Amino acid sequence: MVTREERITGGLLGLLIGDALGVPYEFHPPARLPSRDSIEFEPPPGFDRAHPGVPPGTWSDDGAHALCLLDSLLYQGRLEVEDLGRRLVNWREWGYLAVDGQVFDVGIQTDLALHALRSGTPALEAGPAGVRDNGNGSLMRVLPLALWHTGSDAQLVADAMAQSRVTHGHARALACCALYCLWARRVLDEAPDPWESALDTFRSLHPEGSEVRAELDTHLFPTDAVPASGTGTGYVVDCLRSSLECVQRGGTFEQMVKAAIALGHDTDTTAAVTGGIAGLLHGVRGIPERWRSALRGKDVCDPLLHKLLAHAAR
Repeated sequence: MVTREERITGGLLGLLIGDALGVPYEFHPPARLPSRDSIEFEPPPGFDRAHPGVPPGTWSDDGAHALCLLDSLLYQGRLEVEDLGRRLVNWREWGYLAVDGQVFDVGIQTDLALHALRSGTPALEAGPAGVRDNGNGSLMRVLPLALWHTGSDAQLVADAMAQSRVTHGHARALACCALYCLWARRVLDEAPDPWESALDTFRSLHPEGSEVRAELDTHLFPTDAVPASGTGTGYVVDCLRSSLECVQRGGTFEQMVKAAIALGHDTDTTAAVTGGIAGLLHGVRGIPERWRSALRGKDVCDPLLHKLLAHAAR
């Protein structure tokens, strides 16, 4: 029996651990990765690790941005996008909520958005909104919204889309964030088929003819075709598909996040997005102790986790 508190804890830690686990393997194609048995915080000797100066067990921008969102929600008591934008800028400039205060990985669209925020652009207009601006930088951080939120599905979806616009303004990224939050909520609520339930809810909230529904039916999960398999890239749709496939194959938390990393490329984000859902499914006790104990930055994340659990218990 996995309690709701254990699922919430597993979701947040699963995101951070998945991110940290994927950091050293980032940018590599799958053929150049070690075997799944060898994927750990510390890669095998001789592996050409990404970010070689970053200690094993350190989360990247994915985890820091998720904590920025969580801290903003807990402090404001609602989604306040201007506050979120300020926190993301503080992360970029001062290492706010980064392990050791060190920033070592910044997405292209996110960097453009943060520059716009610093220049005074309103938060809801800061995220680049072109069709080529559909990176996964808003998807990677959105899980805390689903863990914190107590409003209706419609309110959750609206907030998921609004938080995306701070860094990623295209309707495709908005739709991915909304679907992911609905999926996470259904897992947390132990729905029999959480993904299909999330899809049905999204479609009911956004009927045919709406912009985000068109993105769903044309680019995310076409109704008239089998979606392409996930390949672990930084494209927001591919990231969501990749994570969905890793979770739906089943298995343990470890098997799910290692499957995400085995796809190669944007390994930290694919594993963070996968790890959040896997942690919700299996609960914190389902995450290997060796990873929980070796995760760095507990002084940063633990106080926020405790506040989140207190909020959820009300």
